[in-house]
Amino acid sequence: MGECKLDHSVEDVHKKLAEQAPFLPSSRVEQLQALFQTELSQDSLNKWFHLLKKYDLATPEERLKREEEMDQLLG
Repeated sequence: MGECKLDHSVEDVHKKLAEQAPFLPSSRVEQLQALFQTELSQDSLNKWFHLLKKYDLATPEERLKREEEMDQLLG
């Protein structure tokens, strides 16, 4: 994923999660819905947006990589 210079809002991230929810494990969707109710830095919002962006089109290998990055962000 390349670097994006656009800052994404909380609403952008919520919309992206809603779009990609059918393609994500339900436990992950629940985790993210709870996380996105908290205050996140702009950097975090941007990272989450890009991890979710086009998740449905990602190869299984790319999805696994994104899942690992999500786990790292979640701590």
